[in-house]
Parts: sequence; structure tokens; C-alpha cells
Amino acid sequence: MLKNICPIFFLDSSSAVAFITTNKGKASIVVGVTDDLTGKISAVELVKVGAEALGGKGGGGRPGMAQVGGPNADAANGAFEKIEKKI
Repeated sequence: MLKNICPIFFLDSSSAVAFITTNKGKASIVVGVTDDLTGKISAVELVKVGAEALGGKGGGGRPGMAQVGGPNADAANGAFEKIEKKI
């Protein structure tokens, strides 16, 4: 579901977006990066940073769109801050 939201934010500009949701103590992250920025910013690298914060492992996708989940929803704000710092 989150993957469907990212393209909406790419309509008019170069963008990197991150969405984090929590449910029942777990968290999910989706990161999207417009094609013109994937040479500088990789969505896969950004979700890996977020995964560490959430206690998750790995994460995957492609340079323009990636996702990951983790067992620690309480760390969602910290994960977002780490992704933001990496950008």
C-alpha cells in the first residue's frame, strides 16, 4: 500500500520521500527517489539505514523504490531521523 503513495509525490519535482507506518508493534518503511536523483541517492541504502533503527534486517527494492519492515515500532521516529540525515 505504501508503495502506491510514493509516485504521487513525484509529479512536479526531483524528490526523495520516506514513509513509515506502525501497526501492532511493528513498523514498515518505504522510500522513493525520482529517477534524476538515483545516481546520488539510493532508496535501497536509505531503507537499510531505517531498518537498523527498527531492528530489521536487509530491505530491498531498486534505487528508485525500496521497502523494509522491523519489529520495533517505537523506533519509527529515530528511523526517520536517520534516513533524513543520510539524505
